[in-house]
Amino acid sequence: MDNAQQGSTGAASATEGTRRRPVSGWAAAVTVLILIVLLRELVVLVANWRDYELIHAYLDGTATEAELVAADADALTALSGSALLSYLPWSAAGVAFLVWLWRARINAESLRGRDTQRRTRIWIVGSWITPVVNFWYPYQIVSDVWQASSPRRSAPGALVKAWWACFVLLGLVRPIQWRLAKQDWTSESDVLANANVSLLFAVLAVAAGVLVVLIVRQVTAWQNQAPQTVGDDQ
Repeated sequence: MDNAQQGSTGAASATEGTRRRPVSGWAAAVTVLILIVLLRELVVLVANWRDYELIHAYLDGTATEAELVAADADALTALSGSALLSYLPWSAAGVAFLVWLWRARINAESLRGRDTQRRTRIWIVGSWITPVVNFWYPYQIVSDVWQASSPRRSAPGALVKAWWACFVLLGLVRPIQWRLAKQDWTSESDVLANANVSLLFAVLAVAAGVLVVLIVRQVTAWQNQAPQTVGDDQ
């Protein structure tokens, strides 16, 4: 192979290595999976408040023990109490989001250069599971991708900030919800506390879920509309 051919092959390889990553399919997957997560959390919310209303009615003498037993074995209780339905949608949505974020980050580097990103690529995944830094590194990564993907030099970041605030609060409420759901209820107030915390959790989940879907769709739209460029992808 002569020098001209080698140069041509090398240029083609470089172009291939830095080609923009498709993100639309993963953005669609993130959207669908997050909607499934939110639907499941709404089912849990409805089940918890149904339980409270039923127990309250039973203590008031307007519901029977047979109604309590029937509710404990119905489909709503089965759906809300399933461990598989609790972890699987969240896990699937998380994996889809990380794949999308990895690809979107590569595209952001291609559009604006690596120096626009404050954290190295290893933190795209590591930031979510590393104690302490997981309170702000994921936000920085998403914020940097948002800014680098925008056709404007400086895009408003209120949407990303609002999402992260809701997501952090969601993470703080989650262990409280789990503890209340698993403990033995000894009074009506215990059931009411569980219902109230599940309401707070559902509100935060819906807010964080809707906001992150908006972020994913906007970044995807920006990157799809941007002219194809070749940047350093190594």
